[in-house]
Amino acid sequence: MVRLTEQYERVFRCFDEDGDAEATHALTGGELVLQEVEVAVESLDSDGDGLLCLEDFIGFMEGRAEEEKMGDLREAFGMYVTDGRRFITSETLKRMLSRLGQSKTVDECEAMIGHFDLDGDGVISFDEFKVMMM
Repeated sequence: MVRLTEQYERVFRCFDEDGDAEATHALTGGELVLQEVEVAVESLDSDGDGLLCLEDFIGFMEGRAEEEKMGDLREAFGMYVTDGRRFITSETLKRMLSRLGQSKTVDECEAMIGHFDLDGDGVISFDEFKVMMM
């Protein structure tokens, strides 16, 4: 099984046309103007040499993956949250599980929430949801 870092390295190498272990095209996809590339490289350039090295690229890709994961988690959390609330209650959990074909009682849902309710308030916040899902 290929590790994610190895996959990033293979992608980076595709954009490192002259083999000098530096690439800006990998960041831009060739669609940004020079000024945008300079700003992007400056924000990612960990050693201040004005170049994007493999480690900078991996950091960028891992950051994007983390942002995407958080977006997915927020979307999933939103499916359980209703009535404008910012947390999952036993009632909203019961409702969502029912939609998914799992019949649970409110008491069963309270017990499920109790496993991940880190602050003991009887509901699941987004931060608790993240812990539960990871």
